[in-house]
Amino acid sequence: MILEELKSQIASALKISRAEFSYPPRVEMGDLSLACFDLAKGKKMSPDQVAKNLAEQARSDSQLAPLFNKIEAVGPYLNFFLSTGHLSARVLSEVKRRGRAYGSNQVGQGKKVMIEYSNGNTHKEYHVGHLRNITYGDSIYRLLAVSGYEVVPVSYVNDFGIHVAKAIWNWRRGQDYQNQQGPKGYILGQCYAEASQALATDPASLEEVGRIMKQIESRQGDNYRTWQKTRRWSINYFQEIYKELGVRFRKTFYESEVIEEGLKLVEEFLERGIFKRSEGAIIADLQEYDLGVLPIIRSDGTALYAVADLALASEKFRRFSLDESIYVVDIRQSLYFKQLFKILELAGFNQALLHLPYNFVTLPEGMMASRTGNVITYQILYDRIKKQLLAETTKRHPDWSASRLAKVVKALTVATIKFEMLKVSPDKTITFNINEAVRFDGYTACYLEYGYARLMSIVRKHGLGLFGSYNPNYLTEVKEKELLLKIAKYPRAVWLARQGYNPSELTKYLFELVQVANDYYHEVNILKAEPSVRVARLALVKATIRVLENGFSLLGIVALKEM
Repeated sequence: MILEELKSQIASALKISRAEFSYPPRVEMGDLSLACFDLAKGKKMSPDQVAKNLAEQARSDSQLAPLFNKIEAVGPYLNFFLSTGHLSARVLSEVKRRGRAYGSNQVGQGKKVMIEYSNGNTHKEYHVGHLRNITYGDSIYRLLAVSGYEVVPVSYVNDFGIHVAKAIWNWRRGQDYQNQQGPKGYILGQCYAEASQALATDPASLEEVGRIMKQIESRQGDNYRTWQKTRRWSINYFQEIYKELGVRFRKTFYESEVIEEGLKLVEEFLERGIFKRSEGAIIADLQEYDLGVLPIIRSDGTALYAVADLALASEKFRRFSLDESIYVVDIRQSLYFKQLFKILELAGFNQALLHLPYNFVTLPEGMMASRTGNVITYQILYDRIKKQLLAETTKRHPDWSASRLAKVVKALTVATIKFEMLKVSPDKTITFNINEAVRFDGYTACYLEYGYARLMSIVRKHGLGLFGSYNPNYLTEVKEKELLLKIAKYPRAVWLARQGYNPSELTKYLFELVQVANDYYHEVNILKAEPSVRVARLALVKATIRVLENGFSLLGIVALKEM
């Protein structure tokens, strides 16, 4: 990290241990600023005087002074104005040297982490809410990997819950769904939504649903065979979505494959006193830990989520020798995961466990729920976005072939979906507005992709090698220094996004980088500059391209060379 190294160099030269640096909001205030409040307390002087003394000391330091055009004290702040020549030489050299690895770090070296996300339910619709889970989890996986961790991305599919029995109950009631044309996994989701609505006003049929669930659990009979067939439809549908989104898992766990082991653990935990029987059910009484009571087995003998989750946790640590296991599940399950982790702790599991919650996705008209059918499914969302982007791209490029249009629009559709899910901090609600998401101006994937494509068009005719021979001292424009500083801040953006498990730190950075690059493009003549200057400016443009490509990859977005 170039700027972090400069901060350390300043602190070492000035012999200060607690250096509170910040980046001034305006260029006229400097490139780095050191607050002197805490330093003043230790020296029993005013912050203003400490800043003045340190400014004199810095200006007289033979190694420090050449790095800056100006070092000045302004009140309690010591402001540093970097030498553009030094900055450009350091930044461009570092980007060239590290290439695709620019921005990566080794903070997680030697640690093995499993991250579990995209925990879909078979027989249910895959809707816009699920997309937040899969895009968020995939981005965190990429951020961990680029930070030196050995990361094992996995998915856990709930293919054995009561929702399955509800869907099969409705499926077997008639031929309406069985005769529908289209992806069977998608049709099953519609079938489940209708079942939930029907059962809400027909409690007597819930007994039949319970019988279906027991037959599935027994792994015998017609309902079990229907479960096998329909389960495969859902899994195939999920795989198609993952492929379209460019998401891959090393392993997919299924509830049906771990439930038996989970039931054995329930019996073991009963014997050990971790669980107890209550009114025909089995529960975990965690009230002494202020975590309430968690039902484990219903009074009718059917298993709840925790049964499989306990077995899954045991399987994970046994098979993969993990240092940490991360669960990406929405915020509604926060209490559940505290309860689950406490049970595992009581059972003797000492490995680190982390629940990464995220908030809801709503529509402009309100909340969604798959059981009521009030959702925008993945397919509907994808098709709507694709339709609008196809119209806009066709208008911009009437001469493009159909295949060329299709390739660009497909990638841009996925980029739009992912960016909208990642640009909002996980703890905030997303209101997904399609019309806003497909705009080519503002905080959108289209804006970023267009900025990248425009930079690519600048260098295309000059060759796409990262750098030729250039002299960084030719980069003297204010906008050039602003762009160099922004590039230098990329490793910090990656670090912040990983540290806070918050990809929106990275989306915000990339948006700001494109803004600075656009200003540079408009205000500084690149291609018509004198040859030596042009080569240096092209090197800066290519460095910006590299950073955008690296950042896009951490969001799971394909960088489009033409728009």
